[in-house]
Amino acid sequence: MSLSAGLDTICDKDCVVDSELEDTYVISSTFVSADLMIQNSHILIADDALDIREPLGQYLKKNGFRVSLAADTQAAREMLARGGIDALILDIMMPGEDGLSLCRWVVATTSVPVILLTAMVTDVDKIVGLEIGADDYIVKPFNPRELLARLRVVLRRMQHASSVEPAEVRHVGPWVHNAATGTMTNGEEDYVTLTANENRLLCAFLDDANTVLSRSILVEHVLGRGERAFERTIDNMIVRLRKKIEDDPSAPRLILTDRGRGYRLAVVAAQDTDL
Repeated sequence: MSLSAGLDTICDKDCVVDSELEDTYVISSTFVSADLMIQNSHILIADDALDIREPLGQYLKKNGFRVSLAADTQAAREMLARGGIDALILDIMMPGEDGLSLCRWVVATTSVPVILLTAMVTDVDKIVGLEIGADDYIVKPFNPRELLARLRVVLRRMQHASSVEPAEVRHVGPWVHNAATGTMTNGEEDYVTLTANENRLLCAFLDDANTVLSRSILVEHVLGRGERAFERTIDNMIVRLRKKIEDDPSAPRLILTDRGRGYRLAVVAAQDTDL
C-alpha cells in the first residue's frame, strides 16, 4: 500500500490539529527537530489492522523515527522485552489479548510511554485507558499529524523527566520523591513505584506545595488536555496515590481535599541536597 493511500485510510479529513500543538511543534515532511534526542527514537506500533499499521509506520519513518511493527500483543510483548523501544503506539481493540491488558503490563514492567489508538469515542473508554497508565490517546479515524505532534510531546516529556539530576529529589512527608525515576522511598524498607501519570501529578503538587490546585489545572499538568471529562480521572489518581504514600488513605495527611476547590499537598517542598 502506498503511503498516500494508507494515510487516506487512517486520516480524519475533518480533524484539525490542535493549534497549540501545531504552533509549538512544527510538523512537515521536512521537519528538522531542534531537539535531536527525540529524533531517531524507536517507536513500536501495535495494531492488527495492516492498512493502519504499515502506512503509519511509513509516515513516522518519513518524519525521522525508527519504527517496528507488531500485528498482535504477543509480538509486541516480545519486542518490548528485548528493550530499546522509546514509545508504544497501541491499538486497544485487537484479537486475543486486548490493548488495555498489554498497556497494564507495559506500565507495570517498563518505563515505555504508551499512546492508545481507539475507535471508542465515549469518555469512559478514554478514561479507563488513561487511568491504567497510558500517556495519551487518539481516536480513530485520526489525523497523522496530530498523532505525530502528540508523540513528540510524550517523548519530550519523558526526556525531560530523565534529564532531572539524581540529586533533585524532594520530600513528601516522610517520603523522598525522585522525579527522574518516578519512585518514592521511605527509609530503607519502603519503596514505591509511580506510574508516569502519578509521577507528573506529584510533581505538579510539589511545584505548588501547600497551594490548592483545581482538578482542571491538574488535568492540564498531567494529561496536557483541559477537558472536563478527565477531572474524574484526577480523583481516581489521587485515590491511588494516597494508597501508596499515606499511612491511612481514608484520613490523608499529605494530599488533602479542599471541597469545591481541588486538592493540596500539605508539605513544604524543599530540594534535598544531602542525598
